[in-house]
Amino acid sequence: MHPPFLLKRPTKIGLIACTLMSLFYAELSSSASVSTQPGTPSTPIKHVIIIFQENVSFDHYFATYPRAMNPPGEPVFTAKRGTPSANGLTPELITHNPNAAHPFRFERSQAATCDQDHSYTAEQEAAHQGLMNQFVEKDGATYSECDPKQVMGYFDGNTLTALWNYAQHFAMSDNHFGTTFGPSTVGALNLVAGQTAGANVQYLMAPGKASEYVVAQGTVIGDPQPEYDDCSTRDGVGMTGKNVGDLLNAKGVSWGFFEGGFRPSSRTPAGKAICASSHLGSDGKWKDDYIPHHQPFQYYVSTANPHHLPATSAAMIGRQDKANHQYDLADFWVAVKARNLPAVSFLKAPGYQDGHAGYSDPLAEQRFIVETMNKLQKLPTWKETAVIIAYDDSDGWYDHVLAPVVSQSNMVADALTGPRSCGVAAPKAYQGRCGYGPRLPLLVISPFAKHNFVDSTVTDQTSILRFIEDNWDLGRIGNQSFDEKAGSLTNLFDFNHRSERRLFLDPNTGRRLKTKV
Repeated sequence: MHPPFLLKRPTKIGLIACTLMSLFYAELSSSASVSTQPGTPSTPIKHVIIIFQENVSFDHYFATYPRAMNPPGEPVFTAKRGTPSANGLTPELITHNPNAAHPFRFERSQAATCDQDHSYTAEQEAAHQGLMNQFVEKDGATYSECDPKQVMGYFDGNTLTALWNYAQHFAMSDNHFGTTFGPSTVGALNLVAGQTAGANVQYLMAPGKASEYVVAQGTVIGDPQPEYDDCSTRDGVGMTGKNVGDLLNAKGVSWGFFEGGFRPSSRTPAGKAICASSHLGSDGKWKDDYIPHHQPFQYYVSTANPHHLPATSAAMIGRQDKANHQYDLADFWVAVKARNLPAVSFLKAPGYQDGHAGYSDPLAEQRFIVETMNKLQKLPTWKETAVIIAYDDSDGWYDHVLAPVVSQSNMVADALTGPRSCGVAAPKAYQGRCGYGPRLPLLVISPFAKHNFVDSTVTDQTSILRFIEDNWDLGRIGNQSFDEKAGSLTNLFDFNHRSERRLFLDPNTGRRLKTKV
């Protein structure tokens, strides 16, 4: 366990000794004028694809990695010889845990679970000043019909077979954290901007919860929906400042955020988008494909596509036009088919496949990830691609590791070191950004990923942001963005050696296919 409240100095990304021929993208304006700007990566990676999933702590998915129970009737997982161990749950933590319940294994038939409390305050209270012993009382399931002890449950390689197999063949981190405490919107904003301060309202309460803020002192700590989105259904919030989309645009680097259900199912007579497509979730209820507060770029005027307008053509996906870089997930594959894969792509599954406890279980998530990865690995661009599988928050699931605290806050919603306290914020520092937050899974799948490797470098969600910034020499966000503090992802890569290995899996079982699909 990391010592509580240790200020950790992250490793800065250095200059990587690999030079490539310049890669040029044509930046076409909506008026069809052409201006070509260089987008030359500093590594062999010309395409970064972030698969951004929902609500998983590291221990919830990798507690016993690489050891699976392998009971009859479940897909067998056997670790490769020489597989490194990860910082998971020791036998002592399983049998003599300081929480009100011991950690326990979910069977594959129990894949559909309840949603846990993962609010900014509750997650800090569960950590309990570094003792990590209040998860049942503070993060335990948010619904009365659910057992709060379920928060201690974890899956192994018999359910998470695909993710464990990817870890075997590529690289993963066991020391990666949410940038701050809090739910989905917090993680999504940190991913693209390293910043949750700068909301255009000072205070906003959670719908139906008289004591829970979603915005406090101008900082987003909950799940307000984006103001610049026709499909938002409750009070909207806008964000000031820059995000990585602004930096990519300034350098003429192609990019896009692709989310399931973003394409309107219909429109009002006035042209307002209606997002009503849905699928049956793991809980047996219909779930909207598009979830507005999972789309971070819709919070910023500069990068929003309020009316969910489509790109003018397949050739314009990733470039500046009326879609403003915000697309439906299906448009990603339209761009791929047109040989127009953007340099940077964020992929967001439709709700029923995003892994969020309650409406999306690990098996539905596995299908989305595996089908996506099987397609990507068959592309001619695979040889210069890096896929990062990451998560927005922990859902409150138990994890035994406390992150180093690199950002202090002392406001009404803080509780890590005591009531209204996560240490004491530095003068002029933004409040409401207590972090790092809970530990989350992170995998890198790429021909340049290290093989069967577990990295313990301290990283957070903004390490992904920083990798993009450094790879295309974008500069930093500024204004106290966490990208300045972010640890490097480069230890997950070996840029001097490109592997020809590809891993095609069965989306049902997560096991390796004998033939290429």
